[in-house]
Amino acid sequence: SPPSASSSAARSGRRGRGGAAGTLVLLAGVTALVVVPTWLTASGSTALRGTVTLAVAGTQVAPAVLGASVVLLASAAAVALVGRVGRWLVAVVTALSGVLVVGSAAAVLADPRAAVVPVVTQQTGVGKVVGDVGVTAWPWLTVVAGVLVVVAAGWLVRVSRGWQGPSRRHETPAAGSGPAGPAGPVDERGAWDALSRGDDPT
Repeated sequence: SPPSASSSAARSGRRGRGGAAGTLVLLAGVTALVVVPTWLTASGSTALRGTVTLAVAGTQVAPAVLGASVVLLASAAAVALVGRVGRWLVAVVTALSGVLVVGSAAAVLADPRAAVVPVVTQQTGVGKVVGDVGVTAWPWLTVVAGVLVVVAAGWLVRVSRGWQGPSRRHETPAAGSGPAGPAGPVDERGAWDALSRGDDPT
């Protein structure tokens, strides 16, 4: 029957939103995870200690990656509330976050020495890098994570096509909407139903 089909579609939409939100939370966690470890190793020259070896974390040379993970968490929260238009905004923000992750990691890989100089200057007081700069696997894994985020944005657009609008409790209903308009009688059961939808039965 039509009510049964509508109820089934609503349940399917909720499951779809839950899966999308979970995916974005997972990607946010992965993005934060890959930027915390050591990305680069470098040797710097100091006046008192001579040459020292420094381990440089991704958060020091690509802080935007950590910011992108926070944006992904916000996108995951927004998935539960947005309608058919809002899903495009979430998808665009997700895609831009992925591009930011890829771009930040790629910039470090393209010129690791330039990326590490500010850190060496801060920790040694002398912006002189001695020898080659070592690059770990983490920047490459960050590029992969960023690409996955961009792919997830495209997937989000596809799976959200069947979503219904957001729950009515997050919307302001139009005047006269609902089982009883403002001029109609409101019994006790109707009042509770209206309250559960976020309406004012008075």
